[in-house]
Order: sequence, then C-alpha cells, then structure tokens
Amino acid sequence: MIQKLINFLNNSPVNFLAVAEIKRQLVAAGYNELDATKPMPAVKAGDKLFVTKNDSSIYAFHIGSRTPGESGFHLIAAHCDSPTFRIKPNAEIVNSDGSVKLNTEAYGGAILSTWFDRPLSIAGRVILRSADPLKPETRMLHVKRPILVIPNLAIHFNRQVNDGVKLSKQKDMLPILGYMNDRMEKDSVLLDIISTELNVKKGDILDFDLYLYDTTPACTVGQNDEFISAGRLDDLSMVHAGLEALLSIQETPKTTKVLAVFDNEETGSQTKQGAGSPFLSNILQRLVTAQGGTADDYFRAVEQSFMISADNAHAWHPNYSEKYDPTNHPHMGGGPVVKLNAAQKYLSDAASAAVFRELCHLADVPCQTFVNHSDVAGGSTLGNILSSSLPLRGVDMGNPIWGMHSARETGATLDHEYCIKAFCKFFHQ
Repeated sequence: MIQKLINFLNNSPVNFLAVAEIKRQLVAAGYNELDATKPMPAVKAGDKLFVTKNDSSIYAFHIGSRTPGESGFHLIAAHCDSPTFRIKPNAEIVNSDGSVKLNTEAYGGAILSTWFDRPLSIAGRVILRSADPLKPETRMLHVKRPILVIPNLAIHFNRQVNDGVKLSKQKDMLPILGYMNDRMEKDSVLLDIISTELNVKKGDILDFDLYLYDTTPACTVGQNDEFISAGRLDDLSMVHAGLEALLSIQETPKTTKVLAVFDNEETGSQTKQGAGSPFLSNILQRLVTAQGGTADDYFRAVEQSFMISADNAHAWHPNYSEKYDPTNHPHMGGGPVVKLNAAQKYLSDAASAAVFRELCHLADVPCQTFVNHSDVAGGSTLGNILSSSLPLRGVDMGNPIWGMHSARETGATLDHEYCIKAFCKFFHQ
C-alpha cells in the first residue's frame, strides 16, 4: 500500500496531474465519466460515476441500493493542491550574464527556504488553439526531468543566514532555467520547452497554468522504513486513502458513497472548483433527481449524510514541544487525528468526533486528537467551507505529519495504512 502511495505521489506533481491520475484509476475500476454540460442520465443502484471541474477537481460516486432520501450519502472530502510557485506570463528574465530565470508567484503558504537548491521542474496544463474559440484544447504537461533550480546565497555573502533571514518571493525565489545560447529567443524559452514536450506549434499555445515541483521521488525513511518523505503529502496522502477506500467496494453499497477531491484549499477554496463552490451540491441534487427523487428527497438525504473532511494534521515535533497543546498532541504512527477548535475552524464536534472514533475502533485503528496550543493560532480546512453549501454532519481529521507546507513533508507509513482501514470501514457501512 505504501508503494502505491509513492507511485501516486510521483504521478501527481500538481493538482491537474493528480486529477488525471485519479481519473485513470477510476476508469480502470469501471467508473464512467459524466459530462456536467449534458442532461444527467438515468441512475440506478450499483452505478459508478465521476465528474471533473476545471481539470483540477474530481467527484466520484458509487450509487447505493437505498435511495438517498432513505440513507443519505457517505462522503470523504480532500484536496489535491499544495503550496508551490506558479509561473507568470512572460516569465523569462535574462540576466546580464546570459542566465535565464523564470518569473513566478507563490501559491499557498509555502515554507520558502525549503525550496532552495532542489532539482525542480514544471507541470500543469497548457491551453491550445482549436476550431472553437470558446472551447480551446487542453493538454497536460509533466516535464519529468529537472530543468530548474533556486540557488541559495552562499553563507559568505550572508553571515546571518542561520539567524533567520526574511525572504522576498519576488527576488529570492525565482528559479534559474539555464543560459541563453544562439538558438534561443529571449521571450520564448519556456514556449520552446512546452512545444517540444507536447509536440505542438508555439503559435498554437494560447496560455498555461504551470507550477514548479520538486523532482526528487517520494521514498521511505527511517531505520525500519517507518516514515515516508515526499512533497505534497498534504493533502495527496488523504486523497489516496480516500481513493483506495472507494475502490475497495466490490458490491453495490447500501448507501451512496462519494469521494470529493477539491482544488484551491491552500488559497481559501473560493473558486468554482473549490469547496466553497456549489458544484458538488448541484451534482448531488441532479443525481437524486436522476434516481427519481424530489427536491425534498435531496434535502432529506443531506440531513442523513456524514462527511469525513480529510486534511493532514500536525504531528508532535520532538524539537519543538512547546508549540503544542500539553494534552492533545498527536504522535507519528499513533493513528488518524480528529481535529477540534473552539472557534469552529474545524467541522468536528463531540457528536461527529464520536462517530469517527467508533469507526476507528471497529477498524481496530488507534485514534488521536489535535487541539491547538491556546497561544498559537491554527489554520482551517475544507469541512466548514463545504458545509456552507452542504450542511452535513461531519468531522475534520487527518494523518499527523511533520513539516507541513515544506517542499518535503514527512509522515508515518503506519498511519497511512491505519487511515485506509478507517476509511474502508466508513465506506463499507
């Protein structure tokens, strides 16, 4: 299972490629793609369906034998975006020595210093000219070889570097692509790479959504391979666990199962493909109607549903124990974590936390709790944002990791196996 996670991470360097990989696995498992622009076909028990939005979010459904009004939905939600750097338009900057760097902007809250001196490349989607100007062609781009680096400044020029240095995203974090040569045109170096990789004409490239990623493969670490080290564990490890649980269902379930993988959680979720969008709510309403249900059936289904909002949690760090709550700090390898917050930044309450803890108990999986140190502000995640359009019962949880938002995060292999077991128990209810 850990090797499957490693393969999933390596195939998913950015949100668009993650959705493409999920789609590939769903199709291989017999899921059929819906087109949201067309009328919803008739839906019956046992159908396996999925739909995408913006190429960067995906929603899968295994239709149950009970009508949604009778039993609701069992839903696992996660997100596929991670902090990185987006390549700006007109990105090439040629320096006086002939070196070329790319102009970028930060996406999400990255730990900037962790991106220095790593072999980097680019991935995302490219938009190409087509016969219909309102429907251009979309192609995925995954440059698998290292082509970029963000070099650090030597300590000899920055003697205070180990005392803490304020970094400029515009100055310090621009990646170096290489040196100009006689065959390069100043303003088309990046377009040359794109056209070569996709075997298209530069003139047909209309635009792109491209991001940096660390090309170092995911791997296990530790004396007994007890850790996994990788970029984008937050939140692709939760996506993978949810996908494995969904694909484990062999028979027609009693209750309709839903896996929702959103985009843009790291920037607030307020996009058409984010958890703040009504897209999932709309699709669920259409599915209820396609099964012969009414609007009242849909609203009844929502009231009977349960959601697991899966986003990684902070593991207790042996070097920074003072940052954690004295009685609620999860440990690596100790199992999935229920996240609680008095200011309601998380969806969990006593009733929903009890549901998840009991699922873990039935799956023979340990369960932990995370509450912020009262003097340390915490973040938020999908649960509350999604519940504004889908007022579901639900719990915010995640596996504990170190270095959240670093270019390279660390988790426990045992926790990933625990999480899949807990998710399978949920989806098999």
